[in-house]
Amino acid sequence: MIQVKEFVDTDSSYAVTMANQFLASLKDEQVVNVCYGSMMKSALNGIGVQRSAILVVYKSGETNS
Repeated sequence: MIQVKEFVDTDSSYAVTMANQFLASLKDEQVVNVCYGSMMKSALNGIGVQRSAILVVYKSGETNS
């Protein structure tokens, strides 16, 4: 089954770190695609903060019966 897992930056963790940890748990043939995007988020003080989002499209061992 094809699945998608999303990783988004938060104030305490980075998407790239979490995505790399997840990708390390997969076999190469399971990875279908990795997509990256970034956006600006306004903070309370008016300063913009860049946030990253990473989507991992992968094949899981599960099948849809």
